[in-house]
Amino acid sequence: MKWLSFEFHFVLTWVMEVLCDPYPIPPSDEGGRVKKVKKMKTEKETKQDELAAIGIGAMIVFIALILVAAVAAAVIIQTAEKLQQNAQASGDDTQEQMSTKVILLSTVIDDMTGGAEELFSTFELAPGSEPILGTDLAFTVICDDGAGSAAFDDGDFSGATAHDGNGETVAGITLNPGTTYVVVIDVPTCGPTANTDHILVISVIGGGSTYEELQYGSAPAVGDVVV
Repeated sequence: MKWLSFEFHFVLTWVMEVLCDPYPIPPSDEGGRVKKVKKMKTEKETKQDELAAIGIGAMIVFIALILVAAVAAAVIIQTAEKLQQNAQASGDDTQEQMSTKVILLSTVIDDMTGGAEELFSTFELAPGSEPILGTDLAFTVICDDGAGSAAFDDGDFSGATAHDGNGETVAGITLNPGTTYVVVIDVPTCGPTANTDHILVISVIGGGSTYEELQYGSAPAVGDVVV
């Protein structure tokens, strides 16, 4: 009776172990299970390697994009700075040239004596100009010497006077915007000549220039307005 009870307990225990084992292994298939586990492990490792390779590739692309963006940003910033500097320089030059400039109001023939011809010009500084000396204003009269070459008369406005003066002061004065001045321009080389046009250029040192055409008629005479 005891022997039967022991055998019954042994069988019951074996049945419980078989039923409770989540991965029952048939005794005849133990080698196949080992191979299956190894295969699953290999597949898992392969998948992990693939994911790691994809992650490294994505990281390399991301770093490359950052480098390209940094280079592009540097080029854009450098170009913008250069354009800003050029624009600033051009603006300063334009402002200086436009703010300090002579406005020629009129020019008449003052003397027709041979070798001592003179023009009498009335002028003022452009609005916004800085006060300057007459020596800072230079003039050049360009004409044809009659032989196909250019001839010149040049000088400065050091003799300029207020509009009620004679335009031939000995001591130079300071010229201010908003005031009208007169000056005598000596043109012994490019004197008034019938049926010819001469060019008068008035330049401010460090400023702008004024170009005017001196138009002489068929019979130029003292008092004729040529500008």
